[in-house]
Amino acid sequence: MWSVVLLGLAGFLGGGALSLRKQSAHISWQIALWVLAVTAVVAAWALTY
Repeated sequence: MWSVVLLGLAGFLGGGALSLRKQSAHISWQIALWVLAVTAVVAAWALTY
């Protein structure tokens, strides 16, 4: 169950990073959101084992 929630969060964060890219936001915000999205995916993967 938690892995599904984390994957949803990762999708939300990735979408936010793409949105910030279209808005020409500072690169550090984009990198921060991508790092958080990848962290959520890794955490979801870890919970499946």
